[in-house]
Amino acid sequence: MASIIDVAAAIRSGESSAIETIEAALDAADASQADLNAFTTIDREGALARAAEIDEGISGGESPGPLAGIPIGLKDLIDQAGVATTNGAAFETIPAGSSAIVVQRLADAGAVIIGRTGLHEFAFGFTSENQHFGPVRNPWDLNLSPGGSSGGSAAVVAAGIVPASIGTDTGGSVRVPAALCGVVGLKVTHGRVPLTGTTPLAPSLDTVGAIARSVADVAAIYLAIAGDDAADPWSAPARVDRPGAPRDPSTLFIGIPKQWMEHPVDRVTRNAFRNALDRLAALGATIETIDEPALEITEAAANAAAAEVYRVHSDRWETEPDRYGSDVASRLRRAQTIGLETTIDAMAWDAGVRHALERIFTNFDVLVTPTVGGTRKVIGEDDMDIDGERIFHRAVIAQYTWPVNRAGNPALALPIESDGTPPASLQLIGPRWGEAGLLEIGLGLEEAGIVKVEEPPAFFG
Repeated sequence: MASIIDVAAAIRSGESSAIETIEAALDAADASQADLNAFTTIDREGALARAAEIDEGISGGESPGPLAGIPIGLKDLIDQAGVATTNGAAFETIPAGSSAIVVQRLADAGAVIIGRTGLHEFAFGFTSENQHFGPVRNPWDLNLSPGGSSGGSAAVVAAGIVPASIGTDTGGSVRVPAALCGVVGLKVTHGRVPLTGTTPLAPSLDTVGAIARSVADVAAIYLAIAGDDAADPWSAPARVDRPGAPRDPSTLFIGIPKQWMEHPVDRVTRNAFRNALDRLAALGATIETIDEPALEITEAAANAAAAEVYRVHSDRWETEPDRYGSDVASRLRRAQTIGLETTIDAMAWDAGVRHALERIFTNFDVLVTPTVGGTRKVIGEDDMDIDGERIFHRAVIAQYTWPVNRAGNPALALPIESDGTPPASLQLIGPRWGEAGLLEIGLGLEEAGIVKVEEPPAFFG
């Protein structure tokens, strides 16, 4: 599949047209629905109208932007003017009066949203097995979950329908589906991409990020959407640097955080992780295990986000609880029991982890873990098979990602060579506001062949 940069360049030069590109993506989206159920809405009329505008502008000598005519999937909890935001829920909706800042920035860059992608209800879960819209299915195996909550966003990229999509990540909801679908996902520093116009889950942790088939394509989307927005209280006025050349792996100092490695992991993932580290070491990277007590996971840190989620939903929950699916309703009932003490203890843990990571990153370029402990979550089954042991899915696919959200740091999910399907995934964690350097490292791993994106059986590109 051609890169975003190449496709946009061909459209700008007149070698191809935005209408042709968008029509092909729309046809692929329609063809995929029976298998993947990855879209809640496919906006053929709106997308083709926007593509026509881009082609007309190019004919008139206008600059269409760096993402000229690039088709994008948009998670269905981000507002898009004139289209209803369902949040994957059963509550009544009306068309959004204006677009989220991230959608406005994509439009300004010339991208075209072809449809809204399926998700776990209100983004409160990791499977995208939606009780209102039906489960999103994984293009590697239609019996498997694509992960969540941005499952549709990852599935449409893996299946070749669009080169990139937008998701949100509160505890891993970009990285987990990227991992389970064998593609690249970027979780940004909290405050890096505005949340304006995005339905909140836990605002102190929420981020908006890109999913694509290469690190370079993720970087192209990131540069279009990153930057401060004074209207968003969570947004920060930090400079957005452009990634440079791929980082030579031989120059890397890589840390393995011991306290964040003590979670369930299957044989396929374990072997792939070790193989990736061995290849990095053979290329000259320095790799050390970091034993930092401040990173030790606590019960308060693991549970505090739910209290914030309940605060977001409390009015709706108290007036219309029956509209929630049973899965999310069960989690909200549990969230009601989490008290102020847990929240305060978690705040202290967050501060300790942030400061510990700042010290660590004075000596290390990047931290690495698996992104998930296993990639085969069967739809309809709560537990995953981890080398013959049945383990609750969130203990397998969420434990490596959520601590990064509480710290606020950026992280990349990268598919790596393995003997399993979907393939295993490597998580790179960088310093706060260090997306440019993190992407450079990802580009270096991509260039070295350690990152490997393949076509799944259900491919529509």
